[in-house]
Amino acid sequence: MAEDAASLEARLRKHVLYTWSAQAAAAPMHITGGEGAIFYDHQGHAWLDFESQVFNCNVGHGQTAIVEAIQRQAASLACAHPSAVFEAKVLLGEALARVTPGDIDTFFLCLSGAEAVENAYKIARMVTGRSKVIARRRSYHGASMGALSLTGDWRRWPSEPGLWGVVRAEDPYCYRCPFGLEHPSCGVRCASHLELIIEQEGPESIAAIFMEGVTGANGGFVPPPEYWPMVRQICDKYGILLVADEVFTGFGRTGKWFAVDHWNVVPDLITMAKGITGGYAPLGAVGMRPAIAEHFQKQTLWCGLTSYAHPVSCAAAVAAIQVYDDQGLITHAAALDPVLRAGLEALKARHPLIGDVRNVGLLGTMEFVANRETKAPLVGHAQNPAPGSPLAKLKASLKKRHVHALQRGNTLMVTPPLCITEAQLHDGLDRIDAALQEATTP
Repeated sequence: MAEDAASLEARLRKHVLYTWSAQAAAAPMHITGGEGAIFYDHQGHAWLDFESQVFNCNVGHGQTAIVEAIQRQAASLACAHPSAVFEAKVLLGEALARVTPGDIDTFFLCLSGAEAVENAYKIARMVTGRSKVIARRRSYHGASMGALSLTGDWRRWPSEPGLWGVVRAEDPYCYRCPFGLEHPSCGVRCASHLELIIEQEGPESIAAIFMEGVTGANGGFVPPPEYWPMVRQICDKYGILLVADEVFTGFGRTGKWFAVDHWNVVPDLITMAKGITGGYAPLGAVGMRPAIAEHFQKQTLWCGLTSYAHPVSCAAAVAAIQVYDDQGLITHAAALDPVLRAGLEALKARHPLIGDVRNVGLLGTMEFVANRETKAPLVGHAQNPAPGSPLAKLKASLKKRHVHALQRGNTLMVTPPLCITEAQLHDGLDRIDAALQEATTP
């Protein structure tokens, strides 16, 4: 007889800690399986996965080709030294070289997005001999100490002081422009002000600029079209490395392999994880252009941990990239871009609670306000919604309707697996519509 859910959870709580939560406040979800954009809980309820678990299950649930690749690899070579040569690692390098931007064709394989950022941080400092880096104010780069130091949002506060030498830049947040300007008359100040920061900090001291392709969980800020090309030009002018953090946005989330592909920009370093295996195994990677890789032909690459380039993870990634291709998932995400945009705009038209909507591909965001005219936020920075407030009621209402989505601060994100059907996308938006109606009804 199967163990009941309450007993199983009690056993887990006795020995295992939950992430990002006071343990007594954790409200875990029991997951038993899934298919496509749907997963199932212990009661057999079907949930729409509008968060792709943690923005990593891009290929969707139940992809047997990836599962079988993991099984084959585990049966033949389940453990290997991180410097070992084996077929899955070779195939993965070749596959990544095929899909990454421009001339990026060399990769350092690790286990997570935070580790990819950590390694890119170290590589940038080793290659340039410089110590400072620039990162954006509302960014999120991971939960390890170096990645948290780069991170702009409040999740870094409990771990401060972090690493020295991180300089903050403003975000391409057009809805709440930090300079009080409007695009296009702004001249894309969010990019041009980087040059002032560089001059004030000393160009010879800055190793790299770290930027998410599109800002992820901090609000889904889609930059103006001129933004990334301008940043690329500024980096070239001062000999600063440009690092694109594509952990969140990589592998089709925005309707391209990587978000920077929308603007035809080739970064010097690119970090990736999450969707690289579709979430089926832990893996991260740092991609680099030839000049950077050449530096380490004679200089030691002081990076590595025991399970880096793990055989099972490499095999999962090779299979996942093949799934993206075979099932046309990235093209499909691009095709659903206007569908999601229209759905978000329709929600905004019906609900005064929504101040702004934005999306690219299947990365959509609703931003909630107390007043559309003033753009006053419903909750303050780093605050949780008060019990009984519209946002607290919205969270409960979405749960009741079996929609799994990230509601954080004043935003709700729509980031389903790329295999979601148009009918499922409409269904999920309809459930959000009903949840918003319930949350705002006295």
